Order: sequence, then structure tokens, then C-alpha cells
Amino acid sequence: MESKRIKVVISKVGLDGHDRGAKVVASLLREAGMEVVYLGMYQSPEGIVRAAVDEDADVIGVSYLSGEHLVFTPRIVEEMKKNGLEDVLFVVGGAFPPEDIPVMKEMGADEVFRGGSLTQSFVDYIREHVRR
Repeated sequence: MESKRIKVVISKVGLDGHDRGAKVVASLLREAGMEVVYLGMYQSPEGIVRAAVDEDADVIGVSYLSGEHLVFTPRIVEEMKKNGLEDVLFVVGGAFPPEDIPVMKEMGADEVFRGGSLTQSFVDYIREHVRR
């Protein structure tokens, strides 16, 4: 019996207009055999979580470059809880100070990847930690 492919919703949040990294990650996850729904830029936390619910996603991935990672991370986690998505993996990536990584994890991000992370590391992390 073939197992269900891992489904990942990838998005940018807020007014961040830089999506190159998110598109690269989406492409790499597709190449790794995952089903990827790319929502694009200018999404709200509510819209991202609604898409994850509608798509029955296993993972929500959000890319930050705008410096609003400490604002949006807890809002996305709150929306996930409101919608019963405690079993959905929440990963974030992008450009932010290294000292913010433990802060985002405390806020509820399952894992944090800074720009320039090795691509296989996030593919492996998702494969190992998806909650099915």
C-alpha cells in the first residue's frame, strides 16, 4: 500500500515582498516527492491556516524576510491552535538574527531554518517529524 505524500503549504506573510527563497524551498520539496501548495506573498496568518485546513496539510512553512517574524510566528501558532492543527508541523525560515531562533521555538515554531541552510536538512526534518 502506497503511503500518502507529505503535503506542505508554503507562504509569505504580511507585506514581505521577497519570495525567491520560498519559491526555491517549494521547488526543492516538490523534487523530494512532497505535494506543495504555494500560497504566494501578502498572506495573513488566518489565510495561511485556512489554506492548511482546506488542503489537509501536514506542514505549514512560512518564509520571513521583513523582520516581522516575532510578530507573525505567535499569530500563526494561535490560529493553528484555534483550528485544531496541533498535529501540523510548523516550520519557518528566512533572514533573521540567530538569537531569534530560540524565541520563535518558544513561540511555537517546530523548527527554524536560516537563509543558506542546507536543503537536505529541511527535507530530512520534515520527513522525520511529520505527525501522521
